[in-house]
Amino acid sequence: MEIKKQKINTKVLVKVGILSAISFLLMIAEFPLWFAPGFLKMDLSEIPALLGAFALGPVAGILIEFMKNVLFIAIRGSNSMMVGEIANFMVGSIFVYISGIVYVKNKSRKNAIIGMILGTIAMTVFMSIANYYVMIPFYAKLYGMNLDSIVSMGTALNSNITDFKSLIAYSIVPFNLFKGAVVTLITVLLYKRVSPILHK
Repeated sequence: MEIKKQKINTKVLVKVGILSAISFLLMIAEFPLWFAPGFLKMDLSEIPALLGAFALGPVAGILIEFMKNVLFIAIRGSNSMMVGEIANFMVGSIFVYISGIVYVKNKSRKNAIIGMILGTIAMTVFMSIANYYVMIPFYAKLYGMNLDSIVSMGTALNSNITDFKSLIAYSIVPFNLFKGAVVTLITVLLYKRVSPILHK
């Protein structure tokens, strides 16, 4: 019985490791969006974490988020004194944990979608608050910039952005909602295909 349990745990760790590596590769393959300032980059690294959360449980999803960021810092380094990576871990964990916990209560396609919608809303709220009070002010201080110069980056893309609050409303909020929607759609399309492999 103990040997069987150990084999199961080993299989789960191997799957988490593989998904973490894929998540890391997706994290470094970031790209800009047409409506977002240059400091906001889109990546799809939450997809493997969501797949892990659905197949292996919400805690596995958080572990994948953690390992992804550890790999990123170890291999690519951090240009934000790790604040960006910590924020990425926190927001990713919120997204995958809420999605996973809703799904495991009743494993259905509908519940998976509901979970990811709730996860998207939660991460959008979190990132809006975090960027307003911590992230963007920290970046501005780190690079010797004032907030007005950062706001102007948003204004160049959207004339509705006139101050720091509108930068959050018209840039951070739609960015996270868009990311959540894209990640949700791709995960829904992928999960049934990869689920048999993850459950082996």
